[in-house]
Amino acid sequence: MTDRRATLIVFEGIDGSGKTTLSNAVAAALRAQGLAVAHVREGGNFASAVTQGIREFGRDAKNVALSPHAELFVYLAREIQLLDEATAPALAANDVVIADRFFYTAELLATAGRGLTPAEVEPVVAAAKRGVEPDLVVLVDVDPHVARARRKVSKVGKYDPRPPSRKGLAGVGLQFRLRDGYLARAAREPERWIVVDNTEAELQTVIDGLIAAVGARRARDAAAARACLPAPIRRRPATTLTDAAAALGAWLDARATREPALAAYLVGGLTGPDWDPRRRALAAVAPLVIASDLRNLQDETSWALRAELAAHAPGPIARSYLSATNPLALTPVDPARVPLAQARVLELLPQARREVAGGLWGRDDAFAWTVRAELTGDDLVRSVGGVPGERAWAIRAAWLAAAGGDAAFAAYPTAHLACGAVGALADEQAWAWRAAARDAAPVSALASLWGVHDERAWKWRRKWLARATKPVLASIVGVDEPRAWALREATLARCPEALDSMRGLDSEAAWALRQAGLDAWPIAAVKSLGPLLPGERGRALLSSQIVRFPDSLALWRLAAQALARGSADADD
Repeated sequence: MTDRRATLIVFEGIDGSGKTTLSNAVAAALRAQGLAVAHVREGGNFASAVTQGIREFGRDAKNVALSPHAELFVYLAREIQLLDEATAPALAANDVVIADRFFYTAELLATAGRGLTPAEVEPVVAAAKRGVEPDLVVLVDVDPHVARARRKVSKVGKYDPRPPSRKGLAGVGLQFRLRDGYLARAAREPERWIVVDNTEAELQTVIDGLIAAVGARRARDAAAARACLPAPIRRRPATTLTDAAAALGAWLDARATREPALAAYLVGGLTGPDWDPRRRALAAVAPLVIASDLRNLQDETSWALRAELAAHAPGPIARSYLSATNPLALTPVDPARVPLAQARVLELLPQARREVAGGLWGRDDAFAWTVRAELTGDDLVRSVGGVPGERAWAIRAAWLAAAGGDAAFAAYPTAHLACGAVGALADEQAWAWRAAARDAAPVSALASLWGVHDERAWKWRRKWLARATKPVLASIVGVDEPRAWALREATLARCPEALDSMRGLDSEAAWALRQAGLDAWPIAAVKSLGPLLPGERGRALLSSQIVRFPDSLALWRLAAQALARGSADADD
């Protein structure tokens, strides 16, 4: 395409691996050395508006019907446009060009992710690249559980009006398959790929190693580039529940100084003397994250944290107070605290209307209607999701008229809101709304099927199971009937959400599916126990998996939960 003089460095990895942070840091450091550096996705923004537009099309869950073959060409179009418009010109004018993702993303999503064969994918990828190959590919490797936690932390307290990511509809299993695909590709081309672990190492240590690696690669020494990287840090193994909980505590203490939000997220929901001091310490540096995990917690420390964090995080705190007023809550509500919680909800309501409205989902009690009297517009209709009856339908009808009538179903924001407002409802009016909003907000329409079990609902689930596995399975959480088990069995091999959807189920069918899923999804199998975890059978399953995976952070956290809940039950 063009005579090159620049070194092309590509960063690859699963979502949440940290490749964007690292690629930007390396670009800044190389510029500080006096090199001319172009980054074609600086700060996460593509240097091409056309490329950005193609990306938005590919990520938009409205396009849920996009087939794997069509998706491949959409991703290739994105990279071709960026290559032609930004990367190729930059290669002719700079010392170093950095790309956050390259054609490997399209290739591995198609093969490792979607199951297309290399024979049908690799020739079209090669044609799209037109001979341009990177000098160095940096695979930023990370434990998928940590990557997922980092993504969740990055979204805490942020409202994104866009539809969800279409790629995420496949479920968490996609990230595991992609990681395996990336590692296999790196092993296949050691002269071009290097792998840096970004799970445990200090960020600056990783950056320094990558800067040195780029220098070595510019000198055409691939082996030296690999030698510059920090060695992976191995976690201390644990073999019992007590050891695992202690290992988690030590890990959190070490991580709290450099990734406090991540530490706060992972300690969320853990209560008792081992965890309450850590929650309090992290509340000072990551108040929003700690506040977001107080919902349904009734211990003394959680009540104290609500009072302390209300000014810093009014939305999550108002939502957590609201959970303490819910007569349908899974966690028993302390009647003596209900008046205080109700008063706090009303005090925080002006600063937290959206969060409180969402927290009223399915509630038809007197206090819920008291709060609704203070809401208007979108917040009011959001609050009647899952609520049957004429009173709730009058609110929906008034909102629809104000939103422009049937035209409201054609735009994503209002279609999404309409689907939420009829969630769990199976009457004809609810189905009319759901059907009208489906084209603009298909994932929201599927999500609204939770609690709906007529034949139309199961027909939708079967139709969209392959393209929107995660929301379909989310709509059958807790359902114990043959049609639900058929969907779980059909998706178990590729999607741990098949196990997530049976959280707390104690039937023999549930235990059989947990056993069947242990090899592929050991953590999801244990997590699916939910309230069964502290029981004898649950602890036995957890213990067996800790023996298999003694350095698993996710299993350590489940061990801490089991011990904390068991202690609380003993106190009761």
